[in-house]
Amino acid sequence: MKILHTSDLHIGKKLMGRERLDEYRGVFSELEAVCVREGVDFVLIAGDVFDTYTPSAEAEEIFYRGIKSLSGKCAVLIISGNHDDYVRLAAASVFAEEQNVYIIGNNLAPVNCAKRGKIYPAKSGNGWVVFEGNGSVYINALPYPNEARFKEGRSDETFEEKMTRWINCGEEGKAGKIPSIFLSHIFVAGGKVSDSEREIDLGGARAVPLSLLPDCDYCALGHLHKRQRLGKNTYYSGAPMQFSFDECGAEKSVNVFDLTENGIENFKQVELTSARKLIRLQTNGVEEGLSVLDANKECFVELTLNLNAPMTPQESSALHEKENLVSLRTEVQSVENTFEKISNKNKSSSQLFSNYYKMRYGAEVPKELLTLFLSMTEEE
Repeated sequence: MKILHTSDLHIGKKLMGRERLDEYRGVFSELEAVCVREGVDFVLIAGDVFDTYTPSAEAEEIFYRGIKSLSGKCAVLIISGNHDDYVRLAAASVFAEEQNVYIIGNNLAPVNCAKRGKIYPAKSGNGWVVFEGNGSVYINALPYPNEARFKEGRSDETFEEKMTRWINCGEEGKAGKIPSIFLSHIFVAGGKVSDSEREIDLGGARAVPLSLLPDCDYCALGHLHKRQRLGKNTYYSGAPMQFSFDECGAEKSVNVFDLTENGIENFKQVELTSARKLIRLQTNGVEEGLSVLDANKECFVELTLNLNAPMTPQESSALHEKENLVSLRTEVQSVENTFEKISNKNKSSSQLFSNYYKMRYGAEVPKELLTLFLSMTEEE
């Protein structure tokens, strides 16, 4: 069975207030193209379909259209992440199942089994499902683990004890030797995070030790946006788009592999290129900044300008007119000079301000700025 693993779509997530809806549409089109090109039978989405509990109508429309089109090529299994309202996400299950799309919001209910396509759920229980067709695969599915989501009250159990119980629940249907996958949305201790992850308890009580994960052929995880491998067979596929500027240069991809009776074969990371890249640039002066923005129109840019004087309003406007400028940082460099000790006695406000400006920036104060300063001090 040929399987594709992805996660953390975060449909609706903005980049510093900027909408990226067309990019999300592009990601679904690219996923579909990868499935066709690679001959994928089964897609696993490891949580965080949406960026918020209450996604916009546009975000939901992108999801439903994209998943419906994708399911025309292969079966799809989705679990909820910490950013998803698991009830809302799973509310469309009755319709989704008719498209061979299966959504597990929590581990309390089995999947509705029926033959709806080449790959289909044959048996299921709480937290597990067996898919048949072109081979078999046992899925231990654990959506984002949370006591409230699983409708559990307080207890004396530690988080590790709860995790052990929840994982073991998903192992109860495993019988005989069958290829198996653990599908979950968790933070495994030792994973590398990026600035775009929010509300992750790093190194604390909610970090899951690698040793707690079940014995299986492949662990398909979501939650961390950087693709990475932990241990022998535990993978974060990573998010399909760059969401923060600390991911500059990070390739985005999906994991594709064959699952056979011998385990994982032909594993590879298939690069995704449809979303716009995020880059950091640094220039000396506004003119050079405008030039590099024009040269990188296909990217979203965080630009740092090294200046020897503050920008004028006209220069600022020219920069912000560039569609690809997302973040602008300025570093005004003072010119170090050696000054004799000078008395400021009997000097006017304009002289004091002019002397300070020249000492700070190594240049004469612009006439417009001096006029503005004098208007504030009411000096004629």
